[in-house]
Amino acid sequence: MSETLSFAASAAVFGTSPAAPAMPPGELEIAAILPRQPRTLSDTGLDLRLVSALVLKTLHVTGRAPLPLLSGKLRLSVSVLREVLTAMTVDQHVEVAWSGDSDIDVQYQLTAIGQRVVLDCLAKCAYVGPAPVTLDAYRAMVERQSLRRPVLRHPGRQGGCPSSSLCGSTPAALAAMLADDGLDPAQRELLGAALHAQRPLLLHGPTGSGKTTLARKLARLLPGAVAVPHAILIGDRIVPFHDPLRHPAPLPLGRHEERRSCDARWAICQRPLVHVGAELDAAMLRLHADPVSGMHHVPLQLQANNGILVLDDISGRVPVGELLPALLGMLDGAPARLGAGGHGETMPFDAMLVLVTNQAPASVFDPALLRRIAYRIGFGALAELAYRALMRRASRLNGIDCDETVIDHLVTCLHRASGTPLLACYPHELLGRVLDFAGFAGTEPRLTIAALEQAWNSICTNGSAPAPCLVAGIEP
Repeated sequence: MSETLSFAASAAVFGTSPAAPAMPPGELEIAAILPRQPRTLSDTGLDLRLVSALVLKTLHVTGRAPLPLLSGKLRLSVSVLREVLTAMTVDQHVEVAWSGDSDIDVQYQLTAIGQRVVLDCLAKCAYVGPAPVTLDAYRAMVERQSLRRPVLRHPGRQGGCPSSSLCGSTPAALAAMLADDGLDPAQRELLGAALHAQRPLLLHGPTGSGKTTLARKLARLLPGAVAVPHAILIGDRIVPFHDPLRHPAPLPLGRHEERRSCDARWAICQRPLVHVGAELDAAMLRLHADPVSGMHHVPLQLQANNGILVLDDISGRVPVGELLPALLGMLDGAPARLGAGGHGETMPFDAMLVLVTNQAPASVFDPALLRRIAYRIGFGALAELAYRALMRRASRLNGIDCDETVIDHLVTCLHRASGTPLLACYPHELLGRVLDFAGFAGTEPRLTIAALEQAWNSICTNGSAPAPCLVAGIEP
């Protein structure tokens, strides 16, 4: 599914309107997402000492640098940097190394005093990069971008609500977006209600039933793009925040001229997807320092704000009883304590919580916790008609013709004869292996009974039934 279709379908699912865009079709309106560009140091919310230290460290890394380069590195406007560099020149920490005909054609370098001062700055904080936003500014942005906030409808107004609101789902649109997942109507209704309400969701079922694949797809079902800071100032600590893997950029991004008028300390991203498995521990949910660099890591739940937090492989290896009550409490409005070691800053947790397990829910969660998980969707073997349809769609996606006699053989002679359930993991994996074997042999890939059996046998563990846990890319 194309990105444009995905955005349009998610708008239909959540009742938003892609009609009457303010910019060319498919292009994000950057100015409606990012704050205005700060023109003075006061506008940034940062103090002179902090920004001066960032300039010193940047010059220490780059050497002599022109003003536009410093502006790009720190994501601050030229006017803000001029204000800071003027003060630093007075303090004899930097000096003009070269100047041209225009007032922007200036290069700066550290003085001997600046070279000594920057070592102290690096010892206190190793961070070098974009200037941070304040914690208050981030709190306000999270609230503004929340999918939970109430939205007033205005009669006669085009669209009826902003792109970040959930105003009513369309089952047909959700079914179209999840056509490849083999969900039955009852499962889609549960999923649609959970997405609409942004309430906790539990996906449970056997290995290979498609739980993780669906969990990772959910973030693409949320409408709109969001602003995410490159770094946040928490207390006196600059904490790196933006992660390209968890905060991928949506495309296309709009006009460059429009971006120049916006605060470049923020990045425009798709709604976040933070996915963590059995490696989860309590430290990941707190602000904690890296013992090597001394820099702090932002808690996982904050990186998921305005998006989705997926806790996968929930089992005895993950301390559910310790971590889950705290997360559920944050969703209910309890303040999230950021700092360890006496730091009292708080931050709202504003993300949809999705839990994934291949165990029976009652064996993982106590009754009190289970009651607090609003929606629970069980996965298992697909109905035969759904499995056949999934095999046909997977064939089309891989550009391979699919004969019904081959599907009959797969269902009757391979699955049924071996007692292997019709799990969602098999069609894509089997076809992928057909492509692998054909590529190695240098032949055109064809889905024949012989090619299907070769692929099937390559994932068998006992000569008769393949094990889903050996299928590449499938959740444990």
